[in-house]
Amino acid sequence: MPYAISHRFFPLCTQILSSLRIPKPPIMIMDPHGTIVFSTVGRSHYGFDIFSVQLPSSFEQDRRPASEHRLTDGVSINFNGHFLDEGDTFVFVSERSGSPRIYLQENRSASAGKPQQLLSPSGTLFHDRPVVRDGRLLYISAHEPPKEVFKSWSALYSTHLGLKEITRLTPYGAVDFSPSVSQSGEFIAVASYGSRPWAGEFRDLQTDIVVFRESDPASRTLLCKHGGWPTWSGDSTIYFHRQADDGWWSIFRIDLPENFTCSGDSASKIPISPLRVTPPGVHCFTPAAMHNCSRIATATRRRGNNYRHIEIFDVESQKFYPVTELLNPNIHHYNPFLSPGSTVLGYHRFRGESLQEDIIPHLDPVRSPVNALRMLRLNGSFPSFSSSGDFIAFNPSFDSDSRLKIIKSDGSKGWTLIKDRTAFCNAWSPTENGVIFTSIGPIFESVKATVQIARLTFDPSNLTDDGDDDSDEIPVEIKVLTKETTGNNAFPSCSPDGKHIVFRSGRSGHKNLYIIDSLNGELDGGGIRQLTDGAWIDTMPSWSPDGKLIAFSSNRHNPGNADCFSIYVVRPDGTGLRRIHVAGAEGSEEVNRERLNHVCFSSDSEWVLFTANLGGVTAEPVSIPNQFQPYGDLYMMRLDGTGLQRLTWNGYENGTPAWHPKAEVDLARLSLGKSGEKLRGKFDEPLWINSDF
Repeated sequence: MPYAISHRFFPLCTQILSSLRIPKPPIMIMDPHGTIVFSTVGRSHYGFDIFSVQLPSSFEQDRRPASEHRLTDGVSINFNGHFLDEGDTFVFVSERSGSPRIYLQENRSASAGKPQQLLSPSGTLFHDRPVVRDGRLLYISAHEPPKEVFKSWSALYSTHLGLKEITRLTPYGAVDFSPSVSQSGEFIAVASYGSRPWAGEFRDLQTDIVVFRESDPASRTLLCKHGGWPTWSGDSTIYFHRQADDGWWSIFRIDLPENFTCSGDSASKIPISPLRVTPPGVHCFTPAAMHNCSRIATATRRRGNNYRHIEIFDVESQKFYPVTELLNPNIHHYNPFLSPGSTVLGYHRFRGESLQEDIIPHLDPVRSPVNALRMLRLNGSFPSFSSSGDFIAFNPSFDSDSRLKIIKSDGSKGWTLIKDRTAFCNAWSPTENGVIFTSIGPIFESVKATVQIARLTFDPSNLTDDGDDDSDEIPVEIKVLTKETTGNNAFPSCSPDGKHIVFRSGRSGHKNLYIIDSLNGELDGGGIRQLTDGAWIDTMPSWSPDGKLIAFSSNRHNPGNADCFSIYVVRPDGTGLRRIHVAGAEGSEEVNRERLNHVCFSSDSEWVLFTANLGGVTAEPVSIPNQFQPYGDLYMMRLDGTGLQRLTWNGYENGTPAWHPKAEVDLARLSLGKSGEKLRGKFDEPLWINSDF
């Protein structure tokens, strides 16, 4: 063997190689992989379809509109449409492919063939507010990250449908929402956040009304500060919504001066004062203006009415003409849009129980930006995988359905462990298939409220496919691990050897972390050890799979702010406490505005997954049902803060994720529409609007 090294020379070779001091190869961190399951506030219940009605020729003589036409498929979440003609052709946003994408439907009937998905930038997982004019598709997308955190990714793009050319119309560094095109197609108006950093508000975004030409998008004219959702009437009038000084959301109007040109001048150089056109006493938002007349369609919330409806408002006579309340008085209606001739009104709403027999599946595939990651939206919160990945424990809700439930990880079967008492935040034992830890008691309560950590023991052989009931109850033994007099104990996480539980407790008067025995807790001589201590909030701990670290959210860097949290890690013995900064953000003035929660680890303990406000707001929150944190999206990063990757883009609050290394979930085998709860359209209007009544 001529190329073999003789045993006589091996020690010498070893000595020479050692003297060269060749550095050891770096430890390779594997790309993230596996399956992520997460929740989205209320979205599973939307059941949105787009509908249209033919408007009466005279509202004074015939106020009742004709019957509705459903324009979309009765299956997907469909919203935010735009008519290309008098009702037969329209574009809209649909989440049927696992992310919000734009489709063109060329026939009014929902059964008339599949709509065409329109071209958009590759890699984008968010689209909104489509407009088609002269063969061009204008829309909002969020596929290009800004250079700094706490800024929305939303920007306006134009796609030439014939040439398939894509152009960004929003200047880099700026943020735009809600485009509208003037009647002639000459001007575009947007609600713009400009280049300033996001201040953290979402009840009223404080965007500005900006106008420009598509041929010269850099020459932007700021018409009015504080306005959103612009809509053109002709080429010289813009209506928009904003919250007035008296607290009522109202529609305002700007009349452009004669011979207006977009020169990039500021609003101070243009003698324009917005005029409030809708009266106080009724909330009005998301307007759609009619051309060549003084009428607008607007969504309203009236005092004493629990539902959002579409009404026609005559600016000159100051009269409202109801439309949707006459058709569906007990259903919310959102975001009106009008045909070019103003003869047809469109909007989206819950499709209604009578229009569908489907149920909400337990799991819904979501398009992932990372090839090795599978993402599933859960119809519930606080999921936790069994060690094998074959089952998921979760909480359907926190109120009337305050159960703890188990489903198969393909969504095909469900069982109930706890009902008739509130349970939240679950941790399946990594070593015992028949043990789950949970919090029993009210959520979002003070440190003194009685919430206890419980150990649930059941026979896993009961998790079979026998029977057809999706809510089969299985026997369970409930053992409380914390003392009743210790206040608010919640958010358990189990050590990888199954022997200990870390959780958050308010027993000291402050919410800090504690560790107890997983079998006896602090009872029966089990004892308890305090892991963190201070006059701040340490919460939502997660034990790493390798057992070396516990990650958690805390405001200890800014104890006076109970809304802003960052991610910290600490060893189980209490040493090595440190804050994980997003790479490049440390030292910035904005870093203490982080709201990072619901942290969990990858299987190799090298990545953390969490929810965050780092991408600002993606869509105008007033146009969407209630989201407590509409800036909440899923992110992941390495333990040193590098490799930040955004995983979700939408106007919703996404949170409570669980991450399992098993990535072999066959999406084609998911039980969609076969097991779950009946779709009833139960979701809330923004609570910050309701509070005005």
